[in-house]
Amino acid sequence: MPLSPPANRALRHRRAITAEAYLRDDGLWDIEARITDTKPRDIPLAGGGVRAQGEPLHDLWLRVTIDLRMNIVDAEASSDWVPYPTHCDTIGPAYRKLIGLNLMRGFRKAVRERLGSVEGCTHLTELAGVLPTTAIQAFAGDVFNTRDDGANDSNPEPPYQLHGCHALHFEGEVVRQFYPRWFGYQPKPRTSG
Repeated sequence: MPLSPPANRALRHRRAITAEAYLRDDGLWDIEARITDTKPRDIPLAGGGVRAQGEPLHDLWLRVTIDLRMNIVDAEASSDWVPYPTHCDTIGPAYRKLIGLNLMRGFRKAVRERLGSVEGCTHLTELAGVLPTTAIQAFAGDVFNTRDDGANDSNPEPPYQLHGCHALHFEGEVVRQFYPRWFGYQPKPRTSG
């Protein structure tokens, strides 16, 4: 376990989030995420009945289809297990509001504006937050250049991931060791217009 040893404790809730990316035959990409909540005990539901130990309280899916510029061209949500059947599971069509957004340009803010509060499902809206980084990881090496083997010395741009996180900053040891021609690189300021 990578964390320090925990105190004595008892599991009360488990949330699992998975995200997968698929290259489609038509050249588009599907980014699919799922959130599942379970309890290690039976849970009485407000509307009556009991959700048995290990059965999902939530099992929700969100899929966006994106182009190579990370524009969302289609979106779909599904709620397979919910605590309030015939209520929670009717919000899926609202997630079509994601169509037209770009995963790299103000995506999370736009999701909150379009689907925050009562306009969406708290859990599906939260799940949307994993879509941008899942797409970036999927595109790495396939769509985005992540290597700098010197074969393309005419490339005026550093590999996509450089200067995007603490370990990969232009003045850091990782860049000095693995991407030496970009060590100390000063990106040109972006101009507006």
